[in-house]
Amino acid sequence: MAAEPVRIDDPADPRIAGFVSIRERDLTGREGLFIAEGTVVLRMLGAAPARDNGFVADAFLLLENRLAGIADVLATFPLTVPVYVASAAVFDAVAGFNMHRGVLALGRKPASERGETLLEGLPETSLVLVGCGLSNHDNVGSIFRNAAAFGADAVFLDGMSCDPLYRKAIRVSVGSVLTVPFSRGLDAHAMLQRLAEAGFDIWGLSPRGEVTVGEIPAARRIALVLGTEGEGLPETILSSFRTARIPQRPGLDSLNVATASGIALYQIALAMGRVG
Repeated sequence: MAAEPVRIDDPADPRIAGFVSIRERDLTGREGLFIAEGTVVLRMLGAAPARDNGFVADAFLLLENRLAGIADVLATFPLTVPVYVASAAVFDAVAGFNMHRGVLALGRKPASERGETLLEGLPETSLVLVGCGLSNHDNVGSIFRNAAAFGADAVFLDGMSCDPLYRKAIRVSVGSVLTVPFSRGLDAHAMLQRLAEAGFDIWGLSPRGEVTVGEIPAARRIALVLGTEGEGLPETILSSFRTARIPQRPGLDSLNVATASGIALYQIALAMGRVG
């Protein structure tokens, strides 16, 4: 059973201040908060306590005609989480643009970064992704969706990569950002060195890779490294670790990084016996 809904008629109501000007605040940050959008993502957020990953909901803002349809989703959250409903005009005025989905949650990030402890908590047999300079939120969201689909244990993003808790990244990931453990902020070289010391075989994905992704041998621990859109991985990383490529017809320089991550993850997960 969810909290009793509270109607909002004024876009300036302080109770919904966390939802105001969504696009602008996506760029400037919310001081430990994030916006989750859509029914599927809310289901993931509602299951967060069972996964003990630290994500919680602070409040909901819904179009009034969506309330009945997501009653079962809201029932998975504590009664202490307020549910606000509004007309389309008020809802759009709060968001700053037309929000046709009409289902938003204000979520709270875990109190502390998991970067220092994430590596230590990985299982003995692990598959992880490492992102270097990933700046496109759609691609980051898709990469997390691929990571979830092929059983990756974690995603490590360097400090140059965008925040996967950006609203659009969460939506594109279909909530997988809330289920796949991740850390963000470490220097790429330091991060890869730590993974290597922890027994990971490091494979950088590049059109100039020395072997195909299908030739990556099974190992106890594998880390797949992805570079920024366009430029790819820096030469310092390509020259320090083994590299793999995805064979393709000539004419294009490379695949989109999210598409490439899905193909490579499938091949590696297959070699490790994680899919089949």
